[in-house]
Amino acid sequence: MRRRTLIAGATLSAFAHRAGSATAKHPVVLELFTSQGCSSCPPADALLGQLARQPDILALAWHVDYWNHLGWRDPFATRTATERQQAYAAKLGGGVFTPALVVNGGRVVIGSQHDAVNAAIAAAATLPVAVKLAVADGGLSVETSAAAQEVRVQRIVYDPEHVTGVDAGENDGTRLHEYRIVREVETLGSLDGAAGRFSTRLAADGQGQVILVQSVDLRILGAADLPPS
Repeated sequence: MRRRTLIAGATLSAFAHRAGSATAKHPVVLELFTSQGCSSCPPADALLGQLARQPDILALAWHVDYWNHLGWRDPFATRTATERQQAYAAKLGGGVFTPALVVNGGRVVIGSQHDAVNAAIAAAATLPVAVKLAVADGGLSVETSAAAQEVRVQRIVYDPEHVTGVDAGENDGTRLHEYRIVREVETLGSLDGAAGRFSTRLAADGQGQVILVQSVDLRILGAADLPPS
């Protein structure tokens, strides 16, 4: 298992409010693979938090579970996060390590390397699929424009931030401040390239949710964020 460091940026986008609707303004999607058991990860977590405050950055922190046997069990770690990172590594190369930052599903950099992260964000292409969110009747309506290929539409629920006191492992004695932590993942459906419409539930109070449109080869083609109210 390799370990590297993160201090990079993300741009919040598609600000939608529970009383209305919004269409994503072509965000850059940053997915950080991190762990509370990794001493190289806190700088990356901090950088993600900074970047998430920028417009047009949509940030998600996936807490992997392969650090859990090394002295500290990350309460946010999931096998889903590890499997998602493994799929990216198989496609993009570079192996499985933390902190790893995947940009728009098509490029991986070390999450704590500011220059590499900023360069990847600057080079990110405009997302071709528009995603519109609308809140009505206690639920969420999702509309996606047509794509040139088969896509999968995912709903990802996140906690905006947490502070955790760690008393074991590599970060023993540290209070970790982490942001936009993935807590729930649901596939709303697959599309053969046509425009789509889905209905789903709202996240719980205090949580936000992201809609991702992702190709078979894992590239992010569209995204929108519904932050907590």
